[in-house]
Amino acid sequence: MLDVSDAVRAEIGDEEAARLLAGENAPGSYDCTSCRNPGDTQRERTSTVLFMGEETAILAFAHASCVPSQVVTVSEEQLQGAVATITGDPSGAGEADFAAAAADAEPRQAVLGVTCGQVLIDDTLHPAVVVEPTGPIARPGTDGPGDDFLPLLIEQGFRPVTDVAVPPEPIEGWSVLLAMGKLHGILQPSPEGATQPTSWWQAHQPLEVTEGWRHAANRRHTVLVYASPAGTIGQQPREDLLREALEKAAAGGTLVAAAMPLAGT
Repeated sequence: MLDVSDAVRAEIGDEEAARLLAGENAPGSYDCTSCRNPGDTQRERTSTVLFMGEETAILAFAHASCVPSQVVTVSEEQLQGAVATITGDPSGAGEADFAAAAADAEPRQAVLGVTCGQVLIDDTLHPAVVVEPTGPIARPGTDGPGDDFLPLLIEQGFRPVTDVAVPPEPIEGWSVLLAMGKLHGILQPSPEGATQPTSWWQAHQPLEVTEGWRHAANRRHTVLVYASPAGTIGQQPREDLLREALEKAAAGGTLVAAAMPLAGT
């Protein structure tokens, strides 16, 4: 039930990764480093998250549904606070520092939430993917605190949406990857000099989609990808509520979109 990403494995080594996966060094219970709620490595999928400072590294654990297994770079000061908590510092200051380290790191790691649904346009259902980060996204090379998620996407070719009833324009070089009937990721154009596209978003585990969504995607060979800043759309349980949230975001000027070809089946 424990996930160790290639990035974490590269830092801790194959032997330590094997011991973790075998349950030798993994805790039975833990406090999720993302949502801070209790978790259990024996009962639910758990991500290993390696916080790395200049001189110190701490392996933490999180619900796989909260964040994927990853390496997060934080300040040495924040990690020292976490060490103080783990070793029983009675002041309790370390716990706040560790929580801050996790909270600060998540936006810079661009943790994206994805919802699949169908959007009715011109009396036709279109397969759609709605992407919303878990927190503000800072422009690479900056520390924030602003949210540059939409400006960054507009620079990549996404267009602002003012009316959800109008289909978004195609975007060159991007695609939605569907394999074995499950959503695997969203691909973006390859960096200059490379030949293969790279993952802009990749599912930690392939996402199930409804039969209607899959049939619509295979029939139209195009998926509408909408994106909004953190806290705009939310995880809507029904497609009518998703549509209402999209329309509200469009009216507020906080929605961008692009039409992407379907890769796979």
